[in-house]
Amino acid sequence: MGRTSLPRAGRAVLAAVAATTVAAVLGAVAVSTASASSPHARDDVPARAAAPAAARTVPNAEALRRAIAPPLKGATAAQARFRDGQGSWQGASGEADIRTHRAMKGDERFRVGSVTKTFTAAVVLQLVHEGKLDLEGSVQRYLPGLLPAGWPEVKVKHLLDYTSGLPGGDTRGMPDGPDWDKGRYTTWDHRALVQSGLGKGSLFTPGSKQNYSNTDYNVLGLLIEKATGHRYEQELRHRVLEPLGLEDTYSVGDEQGIRGRHVHGYQAVKQADGSSRLVDVTEWDQSETWASGDLISTTADLERFMTALFSGRVVPQPQLEMMFTVPPVPAYDEENPASTKPATYTSGMQRSRLDDHTYLYGKTGSRYGYVDGFAATRNLSRSLVYAVNSTDAKDKATNPVVAAITQAALAAKK
Repeated sequence: MGRTSLPRAGRAVLAAVAATTVAAVLGAVAVSTASASSPHARDDVPARAAAPAAARTVPNAEALRRAIAPPLKGATAAQARFRDGQGSWQGASGEADIRTHRAMKGDERFRVGSVTKTFTAAVVLQLVHEGKLDLEGSVQRYLPGLLPAGWPEVKVKHLLDYTSGLPGGDTRGMPDGPDWDKGRYTTWDHRALVQSGLGKGSLFTPGSKQNYSNTDYNVLGLLIEKATGHRYEQELRHRVLEPLGLEDTYSVGDEQGIRGRHVHGYQAVKQADGSSRLVDVTEWDQSETWASGDLISTTADLERFMTALFSGRVVPQPQLEMMFTVPPVPAYDEENPASTKPATYTSGMQRSRLDDHTYLYGKTGSRYGYVDGFAATRNLSRSLVYAVNSTDAKDKATNPVVAAITQAALAAKK
């Protein structure tokens, strides 16, 4: 495939996330309170609709408008789409390009990061429904030689709900270190990417705990190619993107930039004098995430995908139930192996309690310069899609813009 591999360095691309609050579901892949913000932002600019707009507005429209009103703390741009039983709202603010001061419109493409996993899970579950993959089938059976001899048997179902015990790969430097952008222009071979962290050994017996990891979904990408004889990108396009009319969503492959109209991403980099400067990180080789995080999309496309998925138009029953079911195992805690904190991830999404009677299901994602997410109740009575251009997208703290959006959209009980 003409790819080269980097030596192992740093930690896994995405650390384990386990949270049970609304903020966790929509901000678990969190962003910082870095100081940079957009100097010429404008708020509530209409975005292209994913579907005909509802005739009535929502009661929290003003709170949503305030959530993305400039100045944006720790971000250069923001956009969001919200729906409930009373209507819909959409808005955008900030600058899509701080060099030219191009204002956001709300239809710009961006990197969705780990939201890609929901799309990948959908393709795998279609293949399970067709009998081309077996949930009880093992990685060792489908992809001989990928895992070292003697490795515990890892089944397809373990990959889907992050209970495989496979360790994360080592592909780049620390987010807060001087080598944070190491490997930015390196293209990874997909098998080498998976194998880059296997020297650590299995984290636990497969099926016994849950550990969020990109590795699981990159293996699923390899399984899709093995089961179909086609590239992952082709199957995703044929099975999900084209049938749903997601014209602004695509897998980047080896491309480092973003096609078409898009919003730029920026990282705040500390200088020797203690100040920070914004570095444009829009161009970045995404092969280190591939089937776990390389998609480009828009908020309109994500809303359309979410609606179709929850409505049963993407994954057949009973496979769809797996996307709304959390395995009854504890979350893996490296620092506290005896922890009994329950798992929160389903196959491709994460579950969170909205109130005493209601759960939210959704997924978050982040790449340098980009943080986004979607969430909805199972019956789609309330839904949110957002994208925030954080200036420190790999920080552990939740960006205040993300926090404000989720609070405005989901705090009020109906």
